Amino acid sequence: MKKQNVGFVAAVVLSGVSLFGGVPLNSLDGAGGIAFNPLAYLSGVKVEGNEWVTKPQIGAWYVKLPDSNIEWSSYSVSLSLANRVELSYASNLINAKDYGDNSIFANTIGLKVQLVEENAFDTAWVPAVAIGVKYRHTDSDTTDALGLKHSGADYYIVATKLITQLPKPVLVSVGLQRSDEVVYGAVGHNHYGTGFFANIDVLPSENVAIGIEFQQGMKVGDDIENANYWNGHVAWFVTKQLTLVGAYVNTGNKDKTDKLGVGDGFVLSAQYQF
Repeated sequence: MKKQNVGFVAAVVLSGVSLFGGVPLNSLDGAGGIAFNPLAYLSGVKVEGNEWVTKPQIGAWYVKLPDSNIEWSSYSVSLSLANRVELSYASNLINAKDYGDNSIFANTIGLKVQLVEENAFDTAWVPAVAIGVKYRHTDSDTTDALGLKHSGADYYIVATKLITQLPKPVLVSVGLQRSDEVVYGAVGHNHYGTGFFANIDVLPSENVAIGIEFQQGMKVGDDIENANYWNGHVAWFVTKQLTLVGAYVNTGNKDKTDKLGVGDGFVLSAQYQF
């Protein structure tokens, strides 16, 4: 492939409007992003002649954490309105037998507003910028035992940019999040803390992305601090509609008492853009 075509192909791949699907995916909590983190891009596929609502996209995730004997599945749907607003919903089922919770149901409703479009003001360097909120609820039995709340909300701001001036296209995204979640909201909610998150993905070919994702563990109480989360992932944009993802994930040491973690494992995902 000629170098001058790389940027064009990357933009087509990532926007999901041509031969291959792409980001944003539906994350574990449904927001347009990767696995943990939202991106500033809006989800959904634009319909020619319709500027008000996109086609929806759906996502499914399976997370296996052998250290903690946890199995986590997520099913979500998202779409966008007026090229500015994203709506999302995700339903999570968590089996945590070693912690006494065989079936935790956790639901998330998301709202994202894109403030700045990528390459706005006739530039090639301005990132997309978005703000968002995610309202979470869990029915975990552990929530009451620990004196936590069953519901809470995350607030975030994120900037995302596809850099096409390098030998291979690179997607970079950074953001700040204000959250009261305990173990990604599955265990419950407490006091608010602030942390940062980041993603970087390289496209070695037009239908493959390889990247790393990081989310800082937030301190949400005097004696409650979440562990850092990170994953290394590979995404295969199979067709215009279908994307498959495989990842190794680390959510912190499950035996440490100063930071709440549930070990490492693997992640599989299938995403479909209508």
